[in-house]
This record gives sequence, C-alpha cells and structure tokens, in this order.
Amino acid sequence: MTAQPRAVTVRFDSDKLVLEPRYDAGGLHFAFPDGHPGDPGAPRAALPLAEALHARIRPVGTAERVLRAWSEGAPPRGPVGLEDPAAVPPVRVRAGAIVIRDGAMLLIRFEEDGAPYYEIPGGGVEAGETPEAAAVRELDEETGLAGTAGPEVARVWKGGRREHYFTVSATGEVGPPETLDTYGGTPVWIPVERLPVTPLWPRRLSWRIEHWHRTGWPGRPAELADSITELGLPCAW
Repeated sequence: MTAQPRAVTVRFDSDKLVLEPRYDAGGLHFAFPDGHPGDPGAPRAALPLAEALHARIRPVGTAERVLRAWSEGAPPRGPVGLEDPAAVPPVRVRAGAIVIRDGAMLLIRFEEDGAPYYEIPGGGVEAGETPEAAAVRELDEETGLAGTAGPEVARVWKGGRREHYFTVSATGEVGPPETLDTYGGTPVWIPVERLPVTPLWPRRLSWRIEHWHRTGWPGRPAELADSITELGLPCAW
C-alpha cells in the first residue's frame, strides 16, 4: 500500500488564519492547528494577512504555499500538503551580508540573456566556520569591504540550501573589479526603496528588507521557504 502524503489542516476564522502559538529555544512561532475544529485543548491565535506575512509559521514550506495563495485572493482551506524543508539536512549552508549605506543596499549584479538579476553578497559556510564569519568573509571577497556581523534577521530554505542572513556594518569602498571574487558579477548599490521591484534572490526576502529598514529589524530571524523561480513577477507573500 502506498503511504498517503502527510498534510496539515488550514483553518480560517472569517478573514483570519487560525494558528497555534508555540515556544521553543528560538522563542515564539506558530503552527497549523492539530486536532478537530472547536477542540479547546490548545490555545489559538487568529492572524490577519498583514500579521501572518511577518509571523514565524512552521512548517515553512507549507506556510509559503498558504501565504502565497492567500495573498493572491484564494486562501486554501482544509488539508494542505506538509512541506518542511527545515526537517531535511541541507545540501549546502550559505551566509549573506545585508549592508545598507545612505539608503542603498549593496548587491551583486549579474546578467543572463540580457536581463539583470541580483544576489545578496555571500557564499558557502566552510567547515569549522560560523555563518556570521562566513558572511563577513564573503563580503570582503566579493566587494572588498570589511564588515562586522550584527543580528541574524532571516533564515531561508531554498533548493536544498539553508541560508542565513545578517545585518553587517561595513567600512571602506568597493574594490577594483580585478581584486574581487564575484563569479562574473558586479557590486552595485540599489536604493532600499527599490528592493521590492528588484529581481533579487531570495525573492521572498527582498520586500521584507525594505519593510524592516523602515519599521525595525526583527528580534528573531524570520523563517522563510522560497520556491520562487521567476524573479520578474511581483512577490507579496
């Protein structure tokens, strides 16, 4: 007999997503409720879309599916397939440096088939290295800037990778192209206000950085799955 895929139950109360608040070493997060509707055994929280978009909802893969459908006007209800990339050992761990100076963020610009796309400076975490140290090292290698890692503001699961993103205070200026290790990319400064419409990987992180820059950085890392492959489409989830 073929095993049935596991699922979580998605419930709404009017126009709010019903979730269970839970706590672990990382603090508060939310889970899709277990049990039956009306079960008084577990606490419940009902979040409107604007709050759910910034909540830490697990599993992150399922949360991405639900938030995307909800943002596009078709919130799913009932069983939704369980997608939990955080439960699978990553094939690669990456660290990235969020550097903002004078209202602009430092990115690496690439071009493919005549169209530009951008990445946050960063790269693979080496054996025995912390993600914070990797973010600072990669920033130096790709841009020539010296940096000091600040808080981790996001963890993103994408394509089998786990990515850690830190705010980084950086000094100096971008180095000459021949001294940089960017795999053909070019360091550029992009106004933070333009990030939501910039073809930037990870796509689900781009508009959040603009939001956090205006309203304050999260106290704990945001947790996001990102399965988006088309950078030219808008992302609001």
